[in-house]
Amino acid sequence: MSQFSVTLDKIVKEIGLEVLYTPAELKSIPIYTAEVNRPGLLLSGYESYFDPTRIQLLGNMEKGYLGTMAEPVRQEALHRLLAKCPPAIIITHGAEPYEETRQYAAEFKVPLLRSTASTSGTMGRLISYLSTELAPRITRHGVLVEVYGEGILILGESGVGKSETAVELVKRGHRLIADDAVELRRVSDRTLVGTSPENIRYFMELRGVGFINVARLFGSGAVKLSEKVDLVVKLEPWDKTKNYSRTGLETETTDILGLKIPSTTIPVTPGRNLSVILEAAAINNRQKKMGYNAAKDLLERLGLEDDVSGR
Repeated sequence: MSQFSVTLDKIVKEIGLEVLYTPAELKSIPIYTAEVNRPGLLLSGYESYFDPTRIQLLGNMEKGYLGTMAEPVRQEALHRLLAKCPPAIIITHGAEPYEETRQYAAEFKVPLLRSTASTSGTMGRLISYLSTELAPRITRHGVLVEVYGEGILILGESGVGKSETAVELVKRGHRLIADDAVELRRVSDRTLVGTSPENIRYFMELRGVGFINVARLFGSGAVKLSEKVDLVVKLEPWDKTKNYSRTGLETETTDILGLKIPSTTIPVTPGRNLSVILEAAAINNRQKKMGYNAAKDLLERLGLEDDVSGR
């Protein structure tokens, strides 16, 4: 899997940082890791396991520790840090950097930035943003919609009715995230987030009509920039020889970037209202996450739960 990066100018804009020094244009400086670091141990002299690819944060604790040092010792500590050439150093709480920090930043060509926020606040926003921007990703042919707060990824062959179903859902008050190409990112060990490539965002192709801009046609409330994928729905033409799930007891999943996402296959035939079916699937998936399974409840009422558990 290829390594992704985000340029420092985007980070500065997103987090709201002040540029104190930069050796080059920020858009030419890439960041490759979502991990950040507070270099207290390195400043004290312990260099093992230090990762020079991480952005370094200097907060009140680091500043206070440096303030207890004699000037030659402080210079040595800051030289030790800047000589590692981290991709950037962020000073938090709006503090003024030591003159040695500016001097070594220029010597080793390390961008020096400043945040008026707290160290923990800056770190939290930074990790959240980098985790999304640097997440492993793939692009799937499909449609991503938000239905009752559930992100539903609709997959299926071309012409099966994915876009038409999405339009009907939008008309019923739900929101479109992506059509045709869905960019999926694994932002954590449990979360898959989908969005649309920027150049086709909110555009949709309807056979017989052509291209439409959903945001312009239905308003800004009908679209959303990104959404977590909670359920995968596979649309396919009805196959009489195939045995489709009728109870919902079986737990199907689809593997995307190593994550097991709950999924279901819905057969398509003339007369089936797919938008209503997807609304029911979204609510049912939410109930399952909350601990309620309608199929199990029904079988318990019928006294058949032992037969099912003994399969």
